[in-house]
Amino acid sequence: MYHVLGIESSCDETAASVIAFADDAQPTVLSNIVYTQHKEHLDYGGVVPEIAARAHVDKIEPIVSEALKEAGVKLTDIDGFAATCGPGLLGGLLVGVSYAKTLASTMGKPYIGVNHLEGHALTCRLTNNVPFPYLLLLVSGGHCQFIHVSGVGEYETIGGTLDDAVGEAFDKVAKLLKLGYPGGPAVEKLAEKGNPKAFKLPIPLKNKGIDFSFSGLKTATRQLIQEQGDHMSQQTLADLCASFQETVAQTLEVKTKRALQQLKQTKHFVLSGGVAANKILCGRLKKVCAAENIEFTAPPTPLCTDNGVMIAYAGGVRLLAGESHPLDSNATPRLPLETMNKPDNKEIK
Repeated sequence: MYHVLGIESSCDETAASVIAFADDAQPTVLSNIVYTQHKEHLDYGGVVPEIAARAHVDKIEPIVSEALKEAGVKLTDIDGFAATCGPGLLGGLLVGVSYAKTLASTMGKPYIGVNHLEGHALTCRLTNNVPFPYLLLLVSGGHCQFIHVSGVGEYETIGGTLDDAVGEAFDKVAKLLKLGYPGGPAVEKLAEKGNPKAFKLPIPLKNKGIDFSFSGLKTATRQLIQEQGDHMSQQTLADLCASFQETVAQTLEVKTKRALQQLKQTKHFVLSGGVAANKILCGRLKKVCAAENIEFTAPPTPLCTDNGVMIAYAGGVRLLAGESHPLDSNATPRLPLETMNKPDNKEIK
């Protein structure tokens, strides 16, 4: 049995998890503790990096302690310490990385810095045992990209956003409508009561490749909101949310169908990232996959948003392959997934 502690602090979640790895068996999640900084950023309508970093400093010790307690293990039982080293907000990354390095040094155990995107990319292997290769659509507040995943450390981004991410677009529209933060769930909830055909919005790059663009959609939505004035009815508000969400859904449908047809050898499609929690978007992509005879997978909602489980798992996979990182390795706010190497010390199943 091999226990790995994973720490995530790349944005506004302070999270920790312990996973137990055993030979010839699926890893077991022993704990999953997440603190989300909604109240810290509520007055600002979005994440403020300096405030986020201070909150991570305050929360990381109790979150890690709670993760160990829930897992029923002691610090001395941990065989490896993993932390998100990028991409993300540098202040938050430094908090998690520094804490994991300190624990690793104190315990005399290995440390590994985990690419946040690799955590998302591999979660489906833990939760659903999805075989390689598969097409991943990673959609979150900061990312929107198609990634062909052939193996651990074997990633090819075949399409992505040219400007804004899907989650950022949801948050921006929510802010324009004064729905508070986080914006995505608020827009989704209101959309349930609205007419998705009430307003016509443009589908960006509809007939061009598999890249995304959401800046034009945001602009069109902002203009539509301004046209309605400051005293729009609740029904109009719901119709706006439903129409915006419908346009995003159609955009993802068009691009996903095109990407699946481009990768004809891939029989598995995975949706991950915080936006995957949106039931409408998830349901529409399921239908696309069914029509293309492709198996659709999305990790459980708590593991689509940022969490320590994905970091413990990705870190554990690499640690078991004989990989670790020196304690003077750095955190970095920009860390492309393609820069990740394939571990060569041991075959990864």
